[in-house]
Amino acid sequence: MGTHAYDLVIRGGTVVDGTGAEPFEADVAISGGEIAAIGGINGRGAEEIDARGQIVTPGFVDVHTHYDGQATWDERMQPSSWHGVTTVVMGNCGVGFAPCTEENRDRLVYLMEGVEDLPFPVLTAGLPWNWESLPQYLDSLSTRQFDVDIGAQVPHAALRVHVMGERGEYREPATPEDIARMADLAKAGVEAGAFGFSTSRTLNHRTKAGEPTPTLKAEEDELMGIAMGLSRAFRGRGAGVLQFVSDFSPDPAEEFAMFRRISERSGRPLSFTLAQDHRSPDSYRMLLAALEQAVDDGARMKAQVSPRAVGVLFGLDLTVNPFSAHPRYAELADLPLEDQVGRLRDPDFRAALLAEEPASDHPLRGVGLANWAGMYPLGFEAPDYEPDASRSVAALAEAQGRAPEEVALDHLLERGGRGLIYMPFLSYGYGSLAASHEMLSHRDTIPGLSDGGAHVGMICDGSFPTSMLTHWTRDRTRGPRLSLAEAVKMQTADTAAWMGLHDRGQLLPGLRADLNVIDYDRLALRSPQVVHDMPAGGRRLMQRADGYIATIVAGAVTYRDGHPTGALPGRLLRGARAAPARAKAAA
Repeated sequence: MGTHAYDLVIRGGTVVDGTGAEPFEADVAISGGEIAAIGGINGRGAEEIDARGQIVTPGFVDVHTHYDGQATWDERMQPSSWHGVTTVVMGNCGVGFAPCTEENRDRLVYLMEGVEDLPFPVLTAGLPWNWESLPQYLDSLSTRQFDVDIGAQVPHAALRVHVMGERGEYREPATPEDIARMADLAKAGVEAGAFGFSTSRTLNHRTKAGEPTPTLKAEEDELMGIAMGLSRAFRGRGAGVLQFVSDFSPDPAEEFAMFRRISERSGRPLSFTLAQDHRSPDSYRMLLAALEQAVDDGARMKAQVSPRAVGVLFGLDLTVNPFSAHPRYAELADLPLEDQVGRLRDPDFRAALLAEEPASDHPLRGVGLANWAGMYPLGFEAPDYEPDASRSVAALAEAQGRAPEEVALDHLLERGGRGLIYMPFLSYGYGSLAASHEMLSHRDTIPGLSDGGAHVGMICDGSFPTSMLTHWTRDRTRGPRLSLAEAVKMQTADTAAWMGLHDRGQLLPGLRADLNVIDYDRLALRSPQVVHDMPAGGRRLMQRADGYIATIVAGAVTYRDGHPTGALPGRLLRGARAAPARAKAAA
């Protein structure tokens, strides 16, 4: 530091410290990658940031991402790091790339392609495959540098295929010997630094060929056996999470009861995804009530809920659009975007396309490609993630006296074929985010499900942290909001504590210096855009934001005004971290 008292001082900002307390004006001093002091700071910093009129928050901790592949070839975990995220946890939904022998690589890649919409050529070109076991995978990541800290989990599908081969891939029951082997491998994974274990029990997760995920029908003895393996690994330590995704079908009460038994017997904290099912839009309340009762009885359980509806983006340069099942569109689906646009603007081709019916045997026929009342043109300047029914394709078509197919196609063709249509399919059952507000506000939930690093051609929800601040604390007009203090706490202190990362998530002296300086009044999401920057020229949806003045990881400024500085202080995290004694005293 030389003659300077601190490495960095953030001056005069409004501190939203992650504890849920009311914001207050203060300086924040940083030294040695930790928060040194908060208050009126007299000493100078080697670097200073004028934060007057801006808010200062802890860095956001995103517990549900899929950067398992991207972390092996990229240094920047974008889009998450564009949105104030300083720690990510990957390996969710039971999918990942370790453990894996050479003969099983394609199986896992095809599964990731289908479940998380990461193209096979991208993964084939990008993955170095310099590992077989999960500890070797973690060792490989430990040599790399990132713009965020990264935590990993043991993915059930990889574990099952590794131990059982085709029997595991095709969902055959695991034998006691299989379960014992999976439990041992899971134990070895968490002993090497994995944060826990994840699995999927939803039909939404399928391979590109339409096969369900290998873990879909795993029995309770298998899940319990693996959880007990984790319990042995974490004996005497306070972390080690279980992350489950489920359809809660056919019996939601029994499915939840099984989750509770697994958590209580293993002693492991368990989180599950919770969303509003449009087919049964009030059923989430039963699960909230069951969760509340379990927690009251001493179970360590949380529900992960999304800060906005989970929705698919349709576009001509994306994985799917409303015309994907039309035979005539199939003629040009693989053409460059410019050529597609030219054909779609040809009056004769357009008329023929709009007149024909989708192919009855097309695999996408059943995903709502003609659900015009549930589709909303997404704005180019300020995307609206809580659109009114009057903004649907169906409503616009009725108001204009046109067919909805025409309205949809015209929007897709805007700006050179870059128009996007948003179709929320979870947590928008009554045409608003009322259910999301109820779930987010519940004491036993945490925000999650951003899926950063995945669904690159259909979904772009790595921007969830920005939605938490803009929509829920400032901009919402269609219902109650959240306070800024509670919205920050939800995605900092609450998510960090759930993962056992007690060295971050709040602004206290002694804690890790992961922070954001944000121009709250100017904070805004940009519209998602398609870029072609992945291995093998693969394309992905990316979404940026305005208003992030600085993002700081371990005391180093990683982004200024949304632009990377070149600093890469992020590293692989190996397991839970206790709060330093100084921070405990300050708290």
